[in-house]
Amino acid sequence: MNNIILIGMPASGKSTIGRKLSEKLKMNFVDTDHLIEKDQSMTLQEIINEKGNDFFWTCEERILTSLNLKNTVIATGGSAVLFPKAMEHLRKIGKVIYLSQSLEKIEKRLHNLESRGVTLDEGETVESLYNYRVPLYEKEAALVVFEGDKSINEIVDEISKTCISL
Repeated sequence: MNNIILIGMPASGKSTIGRKLSEKLKMNFVDTDHLIEKDQSMTLQEIINEKGNDFFWTCEERILTSLNLKNTVIATGGSAVLFPKAMEHLRKIGKVIYLSQSLEKIEKRLHNLESRGVTLDEGETVESLYNYRVPLYEKEAALVVFEGDKSINEIVDEISKTCISL
């Protein structure tokens, strides 16, 4: 269990914080969204637009359950918590950390929903997605890090102090 797995809402900073954290802890870094894009030779948004949410989620679950990494900070997609088998696998290979951010900040950061690669069902809003997923993130996480107005470096320091024993 020497991996650190970051979960959280789209635009919560998983990739940005993950990269900085991996540098600080001298670990590898993997963004599972990039693995999905590479697997499909398309952007996340192209996959969603052309093949639909269900296809996207099937790809995401397959990628997550196939991860076999060591000494790696893993930034997952925002929908990773929708897949119980994937989350069980991730808990086996590392410490799952939920990067918690307020709805207001998430909404501000998600100004580009048409291109961001966020799986929203017809009529679903960022707020309804947030309200549905937050309890799942909290349930799956070994550690919850409340981001608030902390800087990226402050968040990275908080996680690295907690995970030093990995």
